[in-house]
Amino acid sequence: MTTRWSRRGFLTASTASALALPLPVPAGGTAAAAAEADEFATLRAKWRTLVLGEGFSPTAEPFKSRLAELGSTANELRHAMAPAPGSLWPDLVYADPEPDTDQESYGYSGNLHASYSRLHTLALAYSRPGTGLTGSSTLRTAILTGLDHLYTDVYNENRARYGNWYSWQIGAPQALLDVCVLMYDSLTATQIAHYCAAVDHFVPDSAVAAYTGTSTGANRVDLCRVLALRGIVGGSAAKVALARDALSPVFPYVTSGDGLYSDGSFIQHTTVPYTGSYGSVLLGGLGMLFALLNGSTWAITDSQRQIVFDAVEKAWAPFLYNGLVMDSVSGRAVSRGLSATDAKQIQQDDHLRGHPVLASIVLLGQGASTAENARWRGLVKGWLQRDYYSPAMNDPALPVPQLSRLKSVLDDTAVTPAAEPNGHRLFPNMARATHRKPGWAASLSMADRRVTHYETGNGENLRGWHTGSGMLYWWGDTFANGQYSDAFWPTVDPCRLPGTTASRKVLADAAGGDWGASLPDVNWVGGATDGQRAAIGQYLKGLQSTLLAKKSWFFLDDTVVCLGAGIRCTDGTKVETTVDNRNLGPVGNAPFTADGIVKPLAHPWSETLTGARWAHIGGHAGYVFPGGATVKALREARDGRWRDINRGGSTTVLNRKYLTLYVDHGTDPTAATYAYLLMPGATAAQTQARADATDWLTVLANTNDQQGVAVPSLGFTGVNFWFGGTVGDLVASDPCCVMVQERGDGTAVVCVSDPMRMRTGLTLTWNRAVTSVTSKPATVTTATTGASLRLTFGDLRGTAGATQRVTVRLG
Repeated sequence: MTTRWSRRGFLTASTASALALPLPVPAGGTAAAAAEADEFATLRAKWRTLVLGEGFSPTAEPFKSRLAELGSTANELRHAMAPAPGSLWPDLVYADPEPDTDQESYGYSGNLHASYSRLHTLALAYSRPGTGLTGSSTLRTAILTGLDHLYTDVYNENRARYGNWYSWQIGAPQALLDVCVLMYDSLTATQIAHYCAAVDHFVPDSAVAAYTGTSTGANRVDLCRVLALRGIVGGSAAKVALARDALSPVFPYVTSGDGLYSDGSFIQHTTVPYTGSYGSVLLGGLGMLFALLNGSTWAITDSQRQIVFDAVEKAWAPFLYNGLVMDSVSGRAVSRGLSATDAKQIQQDDHLRGHPVLASIVLLGQGASTAENARWRGLVKGWLQRDYYSPAMNDPALPVPQLSRLKSVLDDTAVTPAAEPNGHRLFPNMARATHRKPGWAASLSMADRRVTHYETGNGENLRGWHTGSGMLYWWGDTFANGQYSDAFWPTVDPCRLPGTTASRKVLADAAGGDWGASLPDVNWVGGATDGQRAAIGQYLKGLQSTLLAKKSWFFLDDTVVCLGAGIRCTDGTKVETTVDNRNLGPVGNAPFTADGIVKPLAHPWSETLTGARWAHIGGHAGYVFPGGATVKALREARDGRWRDINRGGSTTVLNRKYLTLYVDHGTDPTAATYAYLLMPGATAAQTQARADATDWLTVLANTNDQQGVAVPSLGFTGVNFWFGGTVGDLVASDPCCVMVQERGDGTAVVCVSDPMRMRTGLTLTWNRAVTSVTSKPATVTTATTGASLRLTFGDLRGTAGATQRVTVRLG
């Protein structure tokens, strides 16, 4: 489907002239040419099926209602169409009086894209059964009239583009070519020649000549889709071959910039973690192209395409939970709620972004191995069945083909739904982590010199300033799955995002610059994991702020231990660490208890909890403050509009109730600290029991130099050495992250990483009796055992912050 999302506003001049158009072979042509024409016809038929969907009954729900709605929408659009100079619909004027690349021009080019998208809607209503307009001659005339008008008036080989490059090179031509396939039998050779010439003008071969700029990652896949369809519609084998070959740079792992990384990271726009948005486009586009070209002369046979198959479980699955895709990897898409101009637009959220990813995995599975396909269908079925908050079968934004693919999995009795995995995944190349344990899941987002604080651009995500400041997202298995879906982003206090430490300094909308330009000048961001538990740290430098802090998280079985130290700032404003900020919905009546005392439900309400040992939000989580802490609690009703965070958003005022716990470090702190435990899903009794068990957790260090904890009952020790030194039984010669997990069978795993990617050597000593080293990576040059374990590491700069695992037998 054609995406409505705008893309990076970067204008690239076309340098190649339009290519000559090979038309379908006429009667009397060679046998080879006739065979080629037949293959193009086969590919057009395959694309029709991919676009229209298959295997569903138009008289059964949810398809019956969806098709009727499509017909109703198309009928309204047909009656509203009024071709005139500068527009096809009066509300979508695309004629730009001052064509350039400013925000106003983006609007005009966006209207061009939207005009083709509306023709796409009309063509779907014409081609699909059950719409009430299937095969309508009146509708057919309207579609052809619209195509000719847009070609003559604006999208032709004699026009220069303006506004957003994406509208001209991806948005409009994708919709146009889809319509050409759907209406192919109604188009004349002259019309096909005109439309293909226009596409050749705006999307020349040079658009994929180099893997740079706006021709990487998801954008490259979209451009290849345009070229492939241009070839199939216009009968050009060379175009289809170019599209196939131009996909190859997308497949290999990258070590910088856009693309897939070996650790499962996915970056777009050079610095932005984008698995859930651009990554979704890439996955969906590849699934469509693999399916289209499979078995044809132009089948995609590049051996490195296996990297994409591997990425389903390595890159996408870790960020999918109960049908949603985590906002921590969705960039500025989190600000796309209700539109100011489209009354029928569906509000986007993490669930509605997740469902198309699931459908893309199902489609991609058709070209994968039998074993991969079976595993993926099990994963998808599990996610679908657990999506109680926003069931995919009720998703009003999910296109019919994707809906039918997901329903086929739900209805397949041979598919056993897969449970959520139990474990931890660390993504050093995009400063992200995910943690899954029975009953809950969490995600952590950070920033460093390679990964932006946040992305803004095209007037979107104007106040995402602190999302990279250690935001800790979490969800329950059967509760709180709407935490970030239910108008969270327009109504939350953007300076009190869960888990973050932030200055209350006033920031301008879009502060820091567009397209991920806000990169903090820090190296120490990352961690170490054994795949089940983890130690993670972030050296935080605030966005356009003097704020500095050392933040650590230790991810355990039912708890995340959170430490902060060295918090200092000279902004002249308060600095706060947000323990949590729960969206309680429009009503907001979740009970709140602190040290056994139930607090008021009224809004507004606030209280400073002095010497607090524990707190609990009913139906959400428990919080423990080792040794007691001064914590502020706040109930408030917050108003917000999507327009506040996205210039194209609705101006409707929304209201949500919040319960916030935060530590007030005061104005211009010099060496502030914090320590707390997050226990997702815990009851009040479980929270109090953890607070009473004062020997369960030992905070080994919480200073500007080191932060570390030990949990003896779990055999867990985790230390972030911001500088070398001694913490408990661990001694490090240089900055590093260390996690030690002692096992019940007399063995232990020592996990070490170099988050700074700067160590040419490192010595780690564990003052614990060790009899032997049973496995170690090549980075360990020497390992000495006995009364203590001494590990000497060589050059760690090439490990990209990845965990180095050493297993030992204890003495």
